[in-house]
Amino acid sequence: MARQKHFPHRQRSRRSLVRQLSSPAGDSGPDAQGASTSAAAQTATPRSRAPSRASGLSSQRASSSATARNATPKSGQAQERAGATKPRRFKPGTVALREIRKYQKITVLLVPHAPFVRIVKEINSSFSETVTRWTAEALLALQEAAEAHLIHLFEESMLCAIHAKRVTLMRKDLELARRIGGRRYFGTD
Repeated sequence: MARQKHFPHRQRSRRSLVRQLSSPAGDSGPDAQGASTSAAAQTATPRSRAPSRASGLSSQRASSSATARNATPKSGQAQERAGATKPRRFKPGTVALREIRKYQKITVLLVPHAPFVRIVKEINSSFSETVTRWTAEALLALQEAAEAHLIHLFEESMLCAIHAKRVTLMRKDLELARRIGGRRYFGTD
């Protein structure tokens, strides 16, 4: 079978797999599976591929170096031949819907705690020199309120995107949701 240059993800034909499985026991190891499938190697008889005993040590070295050279995977095709399975590929949007269902079920905080605390302390130091210490409960309450605020903003922004007959959330949806929301999003009186 000719090598498929532009389609490395396609598997080899059944005939080449049968030929590989029916090779002698010496060639069926994991090293031989990664070997190149040139036309000469496929059509050669087992006798011509096996090293002869009369030729001595030099032919054994040559054949072992050729086997080692062929055993190293060079491309995606070589890894497929070696038995590496590719991960399952889902249709676009399937994983996103699964993640939406997953995150709607759980109630844990999604923003990592340490970076959130760092941001809070940085903002606090720019506004106030006197307050430098925070209790863990205060930081946790602030984080819960911030996440609830963001989730609510994203929900309203998604409604704006759907109203515009889109499924992709854009910056203008967030701006419109903040503008419609009024003081709640701007913090002004």
